[in-house]
Amino acid sequence: MATVLVTGGSSGMGKETAKKLLDEGHTVYAAARRLEKMQDLAELGVTVLAMDITKDEEIVAVVDRIAAEQGGIDVLVNNAGFGMYGAMEDTEIADARYQFEVNLFGAARLTQLALPYMRERGAGKIVNVSSMGGKIYTPLGSWYHASKHALEGWSDCLRIELAPFGIDVIIIEPGAIETEFGAVMAGPMLERSGESAYRDLAQALAKASMTGSPPTLIAELIVKAIKARRPRTRYVAGKYARPLLMTRRLLGDRVFDRVVMQVVR
Repeated sequence: MATVLVTGGSSGMGKETAKKLLDEGHTVYAAARRLEKMQDLAELGVTVLAMDITKDEEIVAVVDRIAAEQGGIDVLVNNAGFGMYGAMEDTEIADARYQFEVNLFGAARLTQLALPYMRERGAGKIVNVSSMGGKIYTPLGSWYHASKHALEGWSDCLRIELAPFGIDVIIIEPGAIETEFGAVMAGPMLERSGESAYRDLAQALAKASMTGSPPTLIAELIVKAIKARRPRTRYVAGKYARPLLMTRRLLGDRVFDRVVMQVVR
């Protein structure tokens, strides 16, 4: 059994992943800003840690504690992330940088700190939770999609770099999932663009309903990837993911543009 760290463990896919990994017999640590949201995990036996993925001192403290208690991290699930929406023109660059701090640089820093222990053991798995949004795009999501596209490219390079050390890098590409994503996205989007030159698009996008698959689906996929002796480089699951990815790949950008815009009319 492995020592696993799951980030973004306070809700949704992260919380469900921590539960399922615990059920599999692993030693599980879950980290998130909202410690109070993880008390149910603590009651089950998960070690919960407060960590802001954008604060280096908190990332270092988490890795140091796990190293002291377990000798290192065997499996890192980089799940922490959020989606920032709003017209590119309306978005402050400071906000755009924060999107990248959470969705890319925080995961990168945590990975840097976990890798020495994995290399010493000659084994390990890094699971990066991307999105179908790492391959496709939606209106008013320029900075979110940019961060996920970056995460995908970073992961691909990392996979090649770490293969000689016996460390697997796995990308998870969820489709639409029933999480806090929609609620977190709509309000700030309307604050940025609800009354700007892009108001019609922002208001239409806010009203567009997109139901999703349960987060347990992705948790099960992550467990499957971790258990695999030779995991695939990418795993795709969740509502809309496969058809949208295939539409763009096979039919091209112009057709995909029309498909996306039909959703928000």
